[in-house]
Amino acid sequence: MPELPDLAILADALDAGLAGRRLTGRTVREPLVVRGTPAELDTLAGQLLWSVRRRGKFLTFAFERDRLVVNAMLTGRLGLVAKGAKPWPRVSVVLEFGPRAAGAGPAAVADWLREADWLPPADAEVELRYRDATRMGKLYLLPAGVERPVAGWVEQGPDADDAQLTLPEWRRRIARHTGELKNLLRNQAFVAGIGNAYSDEILWTARLAPFRARSSLAAAEVDALYEATREVLPWAIDRLRELVPPRLEVEQREFLNVHRKGGSACPRCGATLSEVSAGGFVTTWCRACQR
Repeated sequence: MPELPDLAILADALDAGLAGRRLTGRTVREPLVVRGTPAELDTLAGQLLWSVRRRGKFLTFAFERDRLVVNAMLTGRLGLVAKGAKPWPRVSVVLEFGPRAAGAGPAAVADWLREADWLPPADAEVELRYRDATRMGKLYLLPAGVERPVAGWVEQGPDADDAQLTLPEWRRRIARHTGELKNLLRNQAFVAGIGNAYSDEILWTARLAPFRARSSLAAAEVDALYEATREVLPWAIDRLRELVPPRLEVEQREFLNVHRKGGSACPRCGATLSEVSAGGFVTTWCRACQR
């Protein structure tokens, strides 16, 4: 499932590659993933894309009049290719963009992309492809003046990397929640953007076991969980900037310390990592150094 670090990379790259271009064509092969009418999708045609931004696990494409919000869920992936490039399997939606309009473009290109030679040239025609093997993800069309609920949007807490999520605010928010630590980190109402993979990484960094109850944490452990969150997410973003381009649609997880590495040695203490799968979600942790 795309999580905050994955989507941070995507938002930067898609904003740099697509902002300032007009939507020139659209193909919907799996109508189930689109929340909106064909007529509403048609009205996007010709609109200039202003920006692409991330909020939690959502990407928002702000056009000059309307918006498109993408929640890729478990299996959705987004990628950029030149128009007419070799087809991908399981593509649900294709949005075609023309050359960048004169004088238009992203408000600011992220520093790590300033020298990127894999971004589409300004005069190129580009396709944004969304593929989803299970069709779980959703693309929400939000025309100006139309109220359409986006599942999970209003329930979100602050982004897990939000500068305003200070340690005192973290302490205040975590005190409201009960349950196991891994489920807490994945709870988007607590903080937004963390999912299955990065909850494992954060808990390993904090030396906390995933199935411990939040109520069992000492004050120092609450703080350690905050510090681990603040350490893991920017670390992962930096690594993904190196590993992801130009294949934005390919998930990168091999660089992680523990997630899905059950049976191998813990990078910290050398003990064998444990792994269980429940409800389709894998949890990996070290019984020796996570308490």
